[in-house]
Amino acid sequence: MGVALVGSLAVLGAAAVALGSSEGTPSGSAPSMQARSVPSEAAEQVAENPAPVPPAGTPPQSGAPQSTPSGTVTPTGTFTAAAANGPAVGKGTIRRYKVEVEEGIGIEPQTAATEVQAILADKRGWTTDRRNGFQLVADGTFDFTVRIASPETVDRICASGGLDTKGEVNCDVGRQVMVNSKRWQTGSPQFSGPIEEYRALIINHEVGHRIGHGHEACPGPGKPAPAMMQQIYGLNGCTPNAWPYTADGSYISGPSIP
Repeated sequence: MGVALVGSLAVLGAAAVALGSSEGTPSGSAPSMQARSVPSEAAEQVAENPAPVPPAGTPPQSGAPQSTPSGTVTPTGTFTAAAANGPAVGKGTIRRYKVEVEEGIGIEPQTAATEVQAILADKRGWTTDRRNGFQLVADGTFDFTVRIASPETVDRICASGGLDTKGEVNCDVGRQVMVNSKRWQTGSPQFSGPIEEYRALIINHEVGHRIGHGHEACPGPGKPAPAMMQQIYGLNGCTPNAWPYTADGSYISGPSIP
């Protein structure tokens, strides 16, 4: 989403900030598996023997438990990196990414990494343009990190790029796709369907910003909403949709929003 605020609420404005894009509204000032912990703002290394993930394109198991709350959820500001590698998928530029989860929010990093990997490998995703590809990595060089964090932590990190996520939405800032755990675990009242589909919208929207896509509007009543539409703010007659492409490879587009 613009300065990418994806699937979480879909981005508030489409302000393109030099640091990234997001669903968040630009703020007045811009301050900012075996798994191991990494500091809040850095995560360059993980375990030496990463666990494999399912083959590219393997869909996440519907209904698989994604959160494992045990008592009070207490975000720590510290992230655990998923020690998992996956195969490169897609053509053209292959972007290497890591998945990290904030400790204390009840989400298991390995499970989250498997789900993100399946979304980015799906044939309805961005690889269909044959210009972009992705690879889940646990260590070495990488292009960006998908981070699932508490609303408070997302707000803090997104603010570093001048984005106001209001405790509700996601963003793409710097080298990070920030996913609001509230949206990851509960979806959006505007989006009917399985939670797995809404998670796909979050990832597709924010990663779409990262590879150069801006926000789009509803193309007409009854038509599927583009993945780059801020669907959390209302569908305007469109039907909910999580994917940039149809199963037969057609791009689901709408009017560009400046």
